[in-house]
Amino acid sequence: MPNTISGFSKLSKSEKIEWLLNTYFTDKDKARSLVQGYWNSDDKLQKLHDEFIENTITNYYLPLGVAPNFLINETTYTIPMAIEESSVIAAASKAAKFWLDRGGFKAKVLSTEKIGQVHFIYNGAYDKLKAFFEFVKPKLIKETASITKNMERRGGGVLDIELRNKSEDLPHYFQLHATFETLDAMGANFINSCLEQFATTFKTEALQFEYFNSEEQNITIVMSILSNYVPQCLVRAEVSCKIEDLKSKDIPNPETFAQKFEQAVRIAEVEPYRAVTHNKGIMNGIDAVVLATGNDFRAVEAGVHAYAAKDGRYTSLTHCSIEDGLFKFWIEIPLALGTVGGLTRLHPLVKFSMDLLQQPTAKNLMQIVAVAGLAQNFAAVKSLTTTGIQEGHMKMHLMNILNQFEATETEKTTLVTHFKTNVVTHSAVVEALTKLRGLD
Repeated sequence: MPNTISGFSKLSKSEKIEWLLNTYFTDKDKARSLVQGYWNSDDKLQKLHDEFIENTITNYYLPLGVAPNFLINETTYTIPMAIEESSVIAAASKAAKFWLDRGGFKAKVLSTEKIGQVHFIYNGAYDKLKAFFEFVKPKLIKETASITKNMERRGGGVLDIELRNKSEDLPHYFQLHATFETLDAMGANFINSCLEQFATTFKTEALQFEYFNSEEQNITIVMSILSNYVPQCLVRAEVSCKIEDLKSKDIPNPETFAQKFEQAVRIAEVEPYRAVTHNKGIMNGIDAVVLATGNDFRAVEAGVHAYAAKDGRYTSLTHCSIEDGLFKFWIEIPLALGTVGGLTRLHPLVKFSMDLLQQPTAKNLMQIVAVAGLAQNFAAVKSLTTTGIQEGHMKMHLMNILNQFEATETEKTTLVTHFKTNVVTHSAVVEALTKLRGLD
């Protein structure tokens, strides 16, 4: 096995890079130059990035853009978005501008509970376990006091602990199901620390519980971990206006547009193949803001998609109604976000994003992120039901194609002008560029 190595993590950064170059690359100088070209010239800043993760060799850039003109609950925001996909920020900005003149977005946090669980195996009578749980529950709370005191001082902490019998799903499987309020922190470390203490106390006390026999005393703790499924950490965002007020340059007939838009959303509600793509568009907006603000977009993705399937079938996260001449479009979505802890106090661009958003609380950020998702979805469905998605998307993708073929600035200017009145496709761009270079 020639490509394996022992002690890789103990090598210096330069030694790691040299091993990679010697093992995998033929043009070592080119590869080394590429890796080093993405290092920050500020050594202190580069060291900060190096220490975010393990085995760092360089930085991987994503563009950080902004979408202005978001009116949310009567406050105007410019929203930071970190994403590589073209047309996302343009679409969000266009939706923001559209609704700016129609009352803006309304958003409301419905609940903020987060979940953690201690999963364990118990062999014995359930009534005994239930009696033990009632006995030990106050101790579970008490013995996490050193962990929870600062959170409680701010108004958060452990809200409740329940014993849940899951033995019908898996033999002898039970859980301590705990709910938490973590305020402006995402709270993963806080929740996991509490859960591990619950587990220790639970197992220790079981060994001394007088009504358990020897088998019942030996509870097996399988794991203690927070859940990224947070159906009680919900935020709602919506837009609405009279149907006639939807009229604009590309919506000449607002009644027809409203009906077609509603039908498109209804299709996403009943057809999973469409719902997945529909919701992916929503997550284009959500993930970009979550990433820009130093939150965990993978956790958000997992929780959101589980919520989309909560009733047994995967469905749309957004909904639309037309009643009494009023068009309404909304989203209700679980978002566990934080504005303190983690990268929010370490990454300089995360700090910049938080300043740009006027230092939001976690609740404010939930509202902003939900609005970004709703705006993205509105723009996508609007395009799909009017001009078609490719017209705008491919024009935004034009620059990527030109960069792929290393077009000069003069060539870019010429071809951008050309494609203002011509359909953009990959083959059409290649053909036009080839002709411009006199290579056809």
